[in-house]
Amino acid sequence: MVGLLAPQSSSLLGLVSVLAPVIATGNTAVVLTSQDRPLPAITLSEVLATSDVPGGVVNIVHRRTAELAPWLASHADVNAIDLTGAPEDLGAELERSAANTVKRGAAGPPDRAGLDGHARAVPAPHVPRDQDRLAPDGV
Repeated sequence: MVGLLAPQSSSLLGLVSVLAPVIATGNTAVVLTSQDRPLPAITLSEVLATSDVPGGVVNIVHRRTAELAPWLASHADVNAIDLTGAPEDLGAELERSAANTVKRGAAGPPDRAGLDGHARAVPAPHVPRDQDRLAPDGV
């Protein structure tokens, strides 16, 4: 199961862009919708209900992100979490909660996201880059 925090700024396109990879890879999802714009998520749930996607694959929850996101991040049955829609003040806390239950973090808080709301890959400082693994100069 993958926990998704839908982007707060982009409505339907942002929701579909974080949900589609989860469904395409055969995972189930719990989606926390945008608390300011829930209507696109309701529309998407109607589309999913009439599609070939089995019931229970996508679970859409509308509530304040600050209330449910910490629970979702710390829950042991959630295997990965996408923090694309996490508020700036909550991002670090969610990362710590997810780390306590050894989750894969699919995206960082909004300060790592681009202007379009999509997460950007940020390498960890301890991970060697490809150029560090290459043979030394002169070989």
